[in-house]
Amino acid sequence: MTTSNPQAAIDASMALAKSHYENFPVASFLLPKHLREPIGLIYSFARQADDFADEGDFSPEQRLEMLQAFRLQLDKIKHEQSPDTELFKALQAMIKERQLPLEPFYDLLSAFSQDVVKARYADFGQVIDYCRRSANPVGRLLLHLYKAATPRNLGLSDAICTSLQLINFLQDVEIDYRKDRIYFPQDEMLKYKITEEQIARQIADKKSAGTWSLFMEFQINRTRRLLQSGAPLGLILPGRIGLEMRSIIAGGERILHKLHRSHGDVFHQRPVLTPRDWAYMLYRAVSKK
Repeated sequence: MTTSNPQAAIDASMALAKSHYENFPVASFLLPKHLREPIGLIYSFARQADDFADEGDFSPEQRLEMLQAFRLQLDKIKHEQSPDTELFKALQAMIKERQLPLEPFYDLLSAFSQDVVKARYADFGQVIDYCRRSANPVGRLLLHLYKAATPRNLGLSDAICTSLQLINFLQDVEIDYRKDRIYFPQDEMLKYKITEEQIARQIADKKSAGTWSLFMEFQINRTRRLLQSGAPLGLILPGRIGLEMRSIIAGGERILHKLHRSHGDVFHQRPVLTPRDWAYMLYRAVSKK
């Protein structure tokens, strides 16, 4: 007989959150201690599911099967049955204790499954729909953890999370293309005469690419406006939770600044946050309150 040990899943989730590089804080020291483990569990769920869609040499069918296995575990939680894995047993207890909705977890799996079968996006509306399921659920779950999931706060959170997802698309153009994915709207690429060959050959200089910098500036400015529209949430949320949110927003602003400064040349100057940037972000977060 195997002894259930959800704490092992919690410990593994926290280790996973700390081991992955992220441009934005994950269960960081800024958060109240009682929220770090729940956020670590949510991150572990999302990280593992995302890896099913992206990592390894699995076939599309195998990737979808792994994601479906996660979906079946969520179904067990939904129907108040005992899950089969320690991760989902820990999630079940946390979801019940914190009264979290299950829809955001299902939305994440929907987005990751879409990554397996869809590699191009016709217009910005399709991109936004993907962000609604791939990024916004995390912010919504955090607000439920914070007991601050009001309609206004959820809308502000959606704007922040969508903008952060768009920032990732901008800085990870080359990485995504290696997976045969392009998250730029196809109609906007056509408007600016951006071709997939440019991306494949990593051409971003003005002489060769012409409109690349203009195209990227359009993407950067739209994303910045979206991020700024959600920024009031950092002032609405109290204490260390608000500090964490303001740090996340400052991180997004910092990446956009670096993208603007490089004229969108993510092939040769992919923006990452340095220790100096993190110190600046913390200063901004503290001084804005």
